[in-house]
Amino acid sequence: MKKINIGLVGFGTVGAGLLKILKDKRSLIKEKTGFEFAAKKVCDKDFITRRPIKLDRYIKTKNVNDILNDPDIDVVVELVGGIHPAKEIIINSLAKKKHVVTANKALIAQEGKDIFKAARRYKRNIYFEASVGAGIPIIKTLRESLIANKVDGIFGVINGTSNFVLTRMSEQECSFNSAILDAKKKGFAERNPSLDIDGIDTAHKLLILVYLAFGKLFKMEDIYIEGISKISLADIKFAEELNMVIKLLAIAKKEGVALDVRVHPTMVPKENLLSSVSGIFNAVYINTDLMGDLLLYGQGAGALSAASGVVSDLIDLARDLQSTSNTFSERLFLRKPLLQKLVKISDIQSKYYIRFMAIDKPGVLARISGVLGQYGISISSVTQKGRRRAKIVPIIMLTHEATEKNMRLALERIYKLAVIRDYPVAIRIEKEL
Repeated sequence: MKKINIGLVGFGTVGAGLLKILKDKRSLIKEKTGFEFAAKKVCDKDFITRRPIKLDRYIKTKNVNDILNDPDIDVVVELVGGIHPAKEIIINSLAKKKHVVTANKALIAQEGKDIFKAARRYKRNIYFEASVGAGIPIIKTLRESLIANKVDGIFGVINGTSNFVLTRMSEQECSFNSAILDAKKKGFAERNPSLDIDGIDTAHKLLILVYLAFGKLFKMEDIYIEGISKISLADIKFAEELNMVIKLLAIAKKEGVALDVRVHPTMVPKENLLSSVSGIFNAVYINTDLMGDLLLYGQGAGALSAASGVVSDLIDLARDLQSTSNTFSERLFLRKPLLQKLVKISDIQSKYYIRFMAIDKPGVLARISGVLGQYGISISSVTQKGRRRAKIVPIIMLTHEATEKNMRLALERIYKLAVIRDYPVAIRIEKEL
């Protein structure tokens, strides 16, 4: 039986969950894989905060070099998060001839090229299953199960915090701010949840999926990112009346010889399976040429879910150590991009839901529709709700397909009309769903 010694950097929620799984499932893992995993050293700044597992004193350290310089450690598990010092820890681990497992989506998305180069240079592996969807095996599916497939599109609800907020607003009929406070109380949102609600976390994960599916690691600034902070309870209710649900959607799909990659709130029809993904759950919907449509669904956050993904990587590593073929990192780096050009957000075509807050007086609808018509935007339906305070009413419009550029120009013009109060809210309706 092969024993794999682990150096764990980061003894937080996921790190503690990992050690708990390795302890509680030790016999099961040995029986299924023939490998035994042991934490030889654990590095963290804080060993005072209580965790669900106790550590022997001799394996604790506050100096990461105790792990990097230990010749008996086979793999470093990095769970500190962020870019620095995580990048330096990983590259130094590879240089010290240690394999690496990480759950750090921001690092892989933004610094993946450097890390993969280092892994190839030092002939060591790096695994990152838990970086997207925690324990949901989306990365393994893309790199192994769908190896003979061409992926045409990926649509994902892959941020638990944003999904919880939107679900809470719908189920409890509460405001955005109230839902955020509830998410914080339940531990589903950070004290500063901007990375989640602004779509940054979703974008990090999407870039990783795009790389695995299409072979190109794009930069964050290359893609369009929009969060959910402008979504109101009124929009949630109107979506319900239209038999749709609002989700923060990650989108990557082929458009001819280019890729359309973006993150933004999207109206999802209720007949689509993604509409039923609620709370902190995640789901990734994949369109392929051979397998057709696939949906991977599961808990996308939490100590044990993310730790389960890390364990999966450790087992893959153990098996790869017995293989004579190229390492996973070499296969990643040697991939040739299938598509390298991105569709500009201004060039996309979509149907739109638009909410205007307007003064309730004759001729308002004609003025709004007139501007839309000037930009070639055709209206499919209009709903005007009853009068509210100060005679301001919501006007809901659904459009036929229009270009993003024309929609933005039209909304800017309409916002300047004297009868309009507040900037119009426009939510795209994804035509592929």
